[in-house]
Amino acid sequence: MTPRYEAPARSTSGTDADLLDQLRYADGRPYGFYKNALGAWDYGDFTLAIDHVQADPYAPPSSLRAWSTPEAMGLPEAALASSDARLAAADFIARSFDEAIRARGTRDVTIARAGALILQRSYATVLPDRVEVRFQVKLPARGRTILGKSAARLFDVDVPNIVMDCFDFVSEDPDTTRKRSRLLAHVAAYEDYRALQGILEERGWVSFVADEAMLARRSGVSEAPLAGDGVVAFAAPDSLRATVTLPHAGEVSGMAIPPGLTLIVGGGYHGKSTLLEAIAQGVYAHVPGDGRELVATDPTATKVRAADGRAVTGVDISPFITHLPGGADTTSFSTENASGSTSQAASIIESLELGARTLLIDEDTSATNLLIRDTRMRDLVAAEKEPITPLVDRVTSLTEAGVSLIMVVGGSGAFLDAADRVLMMDNYHCLDVTSRAREVVSSLPRPRTDTPTSWEAPPRVPAAKARVDRPRTKASGTTVLTIDRSTVDISDVTAVVDPGQAEAIAWCVRGVLEEMAGKQSMPELMAKLGRRLASEGLDAVCKFGARPYPAFLARPRLIDVGAAINRYRGLSLREPRGAVSVDEAGAEPSGESRPEVAESSSLPV
Repeated sequence: MTPRYEAPARSTSGTDADLLDQLRYADGRPYGFYKNALGAWDYGDFTLAIDHVQADPYAPPSSLRAWSTPEAMGLPEAALASSDARLAAADFIARSFDEAIRARGTRDVTIARAGALILQRSYATVLPDRVEVRFQVKLPARGRTILGKSAARLFDVDVPNIVMDCFDFVSEDPDTTRKRSRLLAHVAAYEDYRALQGILEERGWVSFVADEAMLARRSGVSEAPLAGDGVVAFAAPDSLRATVTLPHAGEVSGMAIPPGLTLIVGGGYHGKSTLLEAIAQGVYAHVPGDGRELVATDPTATKVRAADGRAVTGVDISPFITHLPGGADTTSFSTENASGSTSQAASIIESLELGARTLLIDEDTSATNLLIRDTRMRDLVAAEKEPITPLVDRVTSLTEAGVSLIMVVGGSGAFLDAADRVLMMDNYHCLDVTSRAREVVSSLPRPRTDTPTSWEAPPRVPAAKARVDRPRTKASGTTVLTIDRSTVDISDVTAVVDPGQAEAIAWCVRGVLEEMAGKQSMPELMAKLGRRLASEGLDAVCKFGARPYPAFLARPRLIDVGAAINRYRGLSLREPRGAVSVDEAGAEPSGESRPEVAESSSLPV
C-alpha cells in the first residue's frame, strides 16, 4: 500500500516550467506529494494559483485560480466602464470559461455552471486592474499514486489552453471577434436592465414587461424560452403601455404595472402563471436570448405561498389569525409544523418585516382558506369560531399601507371589488379587462368584508446561535440547506434560482446567527450583512467559516437570506414575550416547543 505523504504547509512560486518540473518529479509518489505544487505559477499571459490540493483522488477536486489584467486580455473599455459593466463582464467570463472546458472536451477541469441570470459570482471577478476565475482540477493518479506525466500534460496543455480560450479578447480570429461581440451584448443587456429598474423607481411602477418579450419556457424545469411557430410574444394592453428609453436598446414600449392590487385572470393554460413567473423573475437580469431581458420588477418583490410543515418563530400573524383554540398568542407565534394557511400568513408578515413592497401570489400555490371565505361559509361558521381572517378582508388595508400585490386568481371573483386593475390572459395575449370586471362587480355584488388592521409590530431580535465542534454548511440544489444537524427547506423561497445563491445563503445564515445576532433586529442584521457583502464581495463568507477563495457562490438577495433564517428550526429570539406556542395550545401538530419572537420593519434587498 502506498504510504500517505504529508507535504509541508507552504506555498511555492515560480514559472510554469517550474510547476511542470515539479509535477514530473512527483510521478509515482504518494498522492499527498501534490501539495508541493501549492502556490502561484507565472504562465506569462496569466498567473495560475493552486490554492488547495484534494486529499486523495476520490475527494472533491483541487481548487485553482487564474488571473491576468484587463489590458493583457484586451477587454473592451465598455466592459470596465462601471461596476455594473464589470459585474456583467465577470458573469460572461465565467460562462466563457465553461464553454472553453466543453470545447476542449476535458473532464478533469470544471467550473460552476451559470444559468439564465446575470449575477455576481464568486468564481469570476473583473476589477479595473485584475480579472480572476476560480475553478477545479482533478489531479490524476492510479490508486493513490501520482501520475506525474499526466499531471504535467494537464498543466502544460489543457489548463493553459482553457484559460487562454477564456482570457483572449485580443486576437482577431472569427471566434474571438464573436466572443468580444457577445461580451459587449452581455454588458449591454445588464446595463439596460439596471436602467430599467431605475426607471421603475423613478416612475413608481411595480413592474415593466417589454413588448415582444418571450415569457413562456420550454417546460417547467427548463430555463430556455419556448420556440416555434405558435409561440406568442408579449404585447402590452394599450391602457398600460408605456415607453422607456434605455442606454442600448433605445426606446422600448411595454406594460407598466402601477402600485396597488393587480389581478391576473383567465382560463387554465392561457398564461396566467407564466406572466406572474416572468414578473417574479424580473428581480434579476437575464442573459441575451432568454426572452425576458427587458422584464424588470421591484427588487423587493416576494412570492408568498403555502408551505405546509415549515417552522415559524415568534411571528405576529394576528392580522390573519387570532383567537386560536387553547388561547395561543398569535402576536408572537411559533410552531415547528405550520399548516398551509399559517405558513402563508407567516410568510406575508415576514416578507413585510424584511422590506418587501410587492407581494406576488398565485392561487394555485396558496391556502384557499387564507385567501377567501365566501358568504355561505361565513353564514355557516360564526366569525367567533373562525380564527382566520382571509386576505380578501385585509388586501385593501395592505395596499393603503403602501404594499402592492400582483395575484393570479381563477377560481374566485372575491378580489375583484378591491382590484385596481384586472388583466386577462387569453391564449397568452394580455388584455386589460378592468372595466368589464367592474361591470361584473356591479351586476353581481357581494357584501364587502374589508377590515382595517395595523401592520406595525415590535422588532424581532434573533439570539446568537451556539457554535458546534464540527459545523456543516451546505446546500442541495436550490431548495435545501444544511446547517449542522438541521435542514432548512427553502423550496417556497422561489427567488432562489441558482445553486450558488443557495450555497451563499447557507453560509450567510451561519454568519448572521453566529457572528452578528444577539442585539439587532432582522432588518438591521440584513442591512449589516449587505454592507459586508458590498465591501468584501462573496469572499465575506470566509469569515463565516467557508474555505478561502470560494468558487461556487452567487449573490443572493438579502430578503431571501432573511427568509432562510426565518425557516431555520434552530432560530431563537432574545427576550421572548412569553407567548404560548401553537404546539402547546394543541391547535397544530408539531415536534419540540420553541422560543418565541416578536417582529420588525424594513430593509434593503
